[in-house]
Amino acid sequence: MRRLTPFTPDPALEPLQLQAEACLEGTLLRLRYRVLGPLEVLAIPAPASGPPRRLDGLWQGTCLEAFLAGRGCSNYWELNLSPSGDWNLYRFDAYRCGGREETRISGLSASRWERPDRLELELQLNLERLLPPPEPLEISLTAVLEHRLRGCSYWALRHTGEAADFHRRDSFLPWE
Repeated sequence: MRRLTPFTPDPALEPLQLQAEACLEGTLLRLRYRVLGPLEVLAIPAPASGPPRRLDGLWQGTCLEAFLAGRGCSNYWELNLSPSGDWNLYRFDAYRCGGREETRISGLSASRWERPDRLELELQLNLERLLPPPEPLEISLTAVLEHRLRGCSYWALRHTGEAADFHRRDSFLPWE
């Protein structure tokens, strides 16, 4: 597991840790996120009562994200997963350009485990329809955590700009 850090340090966030890992097995990408600490300070959506839905705007609250691209390609994908199980996948033609739902993927397999001081989410995404194998992958693991009193904070493996911006390609890391 690799540790994500908030873009803006805040003493209210210090008791929290956010970890993420990605594992690529053939064309199957497995992502796992772990939030550790006093979860009661966060606005965490409850598990959906029905099947997970594809929804817009998940990044406006607690949302675990990944940005994916083929190495050297200008297009990329943004994956959003709410702790509720709701999700979305967007395709971009270039930096913040041409964003639209990726229709080649119609569902995700996700699991959730929770204790008072730990929330874990895991998802699987088959990249076969997105990137032809053995396309080298670049990835950025990110998250939005909504603090009940302080609003949203933006977490990533690497922040590269003057503002929190997960779409910056220089924040994507080679993943093989």
